[in-house]
Amino acid sequence: MSETTQDAVAVNTTPSPDDGLTRGELAAKYGLSVSGARPSLAAYVRQLWGRRHFILAFSQAKLTAQYSQAKLGQLWQVATPLLNAAVYYFIFGVILKASRGMSRDIYIPFLVTGVFVFTFTQSSIMSGVRAISGNLGLVRALHFPRASLPISFALQQLQQLLFSMIVLFVFAIGFGSYPGLSWLLILPILALQFLFNTGLALIVARAGAKTPDLAQLMPFLLRTWMYASGVMFSIHHMLQGRPEWLVRAMQVNPAAVYMDLMRFALIDGYGSSNLPPHVWVIALFWAVVVFAGGFVYFWKAEERYGRG
Repeated sequence: MSETTQDAVAVNTTPSPDDGLTRGELAAKYGLSVSGARPSLAAYVRQLWGRRHFILAFSQAKLTAQYSQAKLGQLWQVATPLLNAAVYYFIFGVILKASRGMSRDIYIPFLVTGVFVFTFTQSSIMSGVRAISGNLGLVRALHFPRASLPISFALQQLQQLLFSMIVLFVFAIGFGSYPGLSWLLILPILALQFLFNTGLALIVARAGAKTPDLAQLMPFLLRTWMYASGVMFSIHHMLQGRPEWLVRAMQVNPAAVYMDLMRFALIDGYGSSNLPPHVWVIALFWAVVVFAGGFVYFWKAEERYGRG
């Protein structure tokens, strides 16, 4: 055997310092990680905060494009819930007399407020359920925290509601409810409802990513929720004489809580007797629990979005 061949054999048989290490140990040694692996919850929050400008810009772009093909454009943001309110008033206010216990000057702003506030939640859920499944191209092409999408859709609906609040103010003033200190409550109410809606959007976004047919089922579920939440009637007045536990159970429904708080803030004559006890604690509970639970639930499937 020549000297060159002996040197080659010696090089090839020299033990590697990595011999005997498992894949996990090799990855740890060289600082490698699985591509697309879910980050820790704290790291995920930091990533989202780093994408805050994208979340805001994406929501604004979606809001602008929503009615870009319609001649009335952004006016449909207000016209759609107003038309719904007009239909509900004719059916429930005129035909079914669901305004029992309330004068016309209270019932009309009561109804319009309920429709606008429930639409905020309804639209956040419907946008959230398609947040991943409807944006697969973006999800598969770019690396970013996927929660950015349902959060931006919920933010889009908040911006739309803020635009619509002008109409709510006009209705309230037109029927004798003038600005007062109670109107300052609108800000914390919207903040709590936004947290609640965002949590729901995160939950249905994960569910919708796995089961796209959920988007077809959701309108029926939301319609049932709307009828049980007192959008068209006062739970307090409609259920007089019913068991107390039934009245309280319907009043602590989160959709009813946020609607009635907004009515209490805006409408003179809609007093605290229409609200359940400890209503602010209930509103805070729903917002924190649903948002925190929805965020963690969505984060746990982070590495699976856009795959398969």
